[in-house]
Amino acid sequence: MAKTKPIDLETSLHSLEDLINRMESGQLTLEDSLQEFEQGIKLIQSCQKALTEAEQKVEILLKKSTTAKTEEFK
Repeated sequence: MAKTKPIDLETSLHSLEDLINRMESGQLTLEDSLQEFEQGIKLIQSCQKALTEAEQKVEILLKKSTTAKTEEFK
């Protein structure tokens, strides 16, 4: 079976926004709401993974740079 290509961050965020709007509409059954919630969790995990990978790439690039310095975001 072929692996599916991971969804990019922007697509995941857009899907998550649509999902939230559907859930907030109050038109879903309990069963549908639970399915949407489960899908939302998967989308959030996908977003977190993409952001973590991007952060790691930035850190690697900064370590290779001799002039750039990193500091903790507050």
